[in-house]
Amino acid sequence: MKQTGSPTVRRRRLAFELRRMREQAALTLDQVAERLGWSISKISRIETCKVGVAPNDVGRLIGLYGLSPVKFDEIMDLARDAQKKGWWQAYGDLPSEYATYIGLEADAASIRGFAADIVPGLLQIEDYARSVIRNTLVISPPGEIERRVEVRMTRRHLLSRDVPLRLWTVLDEAVLRRVVGGPAVMGDQLRHLLAMAATPNVTVQVLPFAAGAHAATSGAFSILEFPDQADADVVFLDNLTGSLYVEKEVEVYRYTLAFDHLRAKALDEDESRRLITEVARGYDDL
Repeated sequence: MKQTGSPTVRRRRLAFELRRMREQAALTLDQVAERLGWSISKISRIETCKVGVAPNDVGRLIGLYGLSPVKFDEIMDLARDAQKKGWWQAYGDLPSEYATYIGLEADAASIRGFAADIVPGLLQIEDYARSVIRNTLVISPPGEIERRVEVRMTRRHLLSRDVPLRLWTVLDEAVLRRVVGGPAVMGDQLRHLLAMAATPNVTVQVLPFAAGAHAATSGAFSILEFPDQADADVVFLDNLTGSLYVEKEVEVYRYTLAFDHLRAKALDEDESRRLITEVARGYDDL
């Protein structure tokens, strides 16, 4: 079993393995709860990764499932690794949903997504990010805003690591036209977009207003794909009141099809660069 760099992904994989092993042992949640003296909700929350699970509890579960010694050791290693902390956990004031996303993003091999209103976080420059975060956290103190900016800037390193994250984003034209932080910031941000689009692991396409209605009129989304086939793709949706992770295979497939429709309807890479350049020059004249 391959170990990965993100404790978030390891916890997710551990939950999947525990559920799969229970089903292979032909045991119901009720039966496991009765034999271990636990509540059914505890086991359900462990298997759906709603809560973490201590290695001692993992040992009791897999002892009940009758694993071979080799498999037992593999699962226990995974359980211990899942207890480790990622760099983002040093920022204790991050919402749990945001921390979960950062953990998944940190171990993703590729991200495909649609941005409806703002530049995706991985492609933001510092001043643009600060303006976005300040307007999102309207009642937060300056220190918290700066910590969030620092986290966002640190996340960008995924695009330049030894094996860089593959990022393919389709931007609604509104992303280019919405003035965030003022014309000077927008000009710098769009030039940064152009620079990142010139790198081999980043693809940027623009969906022009002229394209009309499209497959993602309901809003932005990101599809995260992981290097290990044991880790299924996840769709991340973010809104004002919280985040949603879509993991059911049929639903992830629908978002994959929606992305394919978007990239087919969007301007190609060369046309997108020309439009971004044109809009950036317009900000320079303001």
